Amino acid sequence: MDSRLVSALAEWPVIASATGIASAARFVESDAPIGMLAGIGVRDLERVCRAVVDRRKIAFVNLDSSPGLGHDAGALEFLLDIGAPGVCSTRAAVVERAGTTPMLTMQKVFVTDRSTLQRSLDGVARSSPDLVQLMPAIVISQMTAADRKAMTPYVAAGFVTDRAACARSLELGAMGVCSSDPELWSVRRRSLDA
Repeated sequence: MDSRLVSALAEWPVIASATGIASAARFVESDAPIGMLAGIGVRDLERVCRAVVDRRKIAFVNLDSSPGLGHDAGALEFLLDIGAPGVCSTRAAVVERAGTTPMLTMQKVFVTDRSTLQRSLDGVARSSPDLVQLMPAIVISQMTAADRKAMTPYVAAGFVTDRAACARSLELGAMGVCSSDPELWSVRRRSLDA
């Protein structure tokens, strides 16, 4: 795992999930050192990514929900050109391709039953992302220790709505959590361990 991610998540376990310009601006001004950017069109992405980098933060651009971006090499080249620190996608091939660039990678996986779990495990093994975003967080307790280890390093997302959900995900081996709740973005790991 990239040392910047390890260092940031060691103190600040909540990744800010920011959808749209206003939410992205709130992330930039927050304590959270890592964010996920979604719903930001190509006309605004460069400005937002520049603000993130200027504040020495890390942001993963969600390729699947960025209006105007495709899932091809051109989209990754565009993100590199504008200085995007990282990229996220549900598509293993995109994450694998992005892994050949200097950008950080996150693969989002949705586990709804045993069959999607196996497909997700296979995709993660192929793409080797820096982080796996495992959704929904409530499914993590239903996974075996071996399955959780195969997803490592992972962050829990979906239905992470309070400090107890954050703490429970960390207890189950998550490196952190993703949440769209700005009230959680300032949570420090030591406050969850207490």
